[in-house]
Amino acid sequence: MKSNVGGIDRILRIVLGLALIGMTLAGVIGVWGWVGVVPLLTGAVGFCPLYPLFGFSTCPVKR
Repeated sequence: MKSNVGGIDRILRIVLGLALIGMTLAGVIGVWGWVGVVPLLTGAVGFCPLYPLFGFSTCPVKR
């Protein structure tokens, strides 16, 4: 599994995931907030399974 999520993308995914989960736990939004687990995990692992399907990557090019 090759990393395809770059630095800023990873940070944004983790922050968004934590925000959604936090709002769910606080009762601000409903159970759909648990969808925040997906960006949290993809940000933590550094791999998004949808990126290869579209031929996309936010990792810097290594030369």
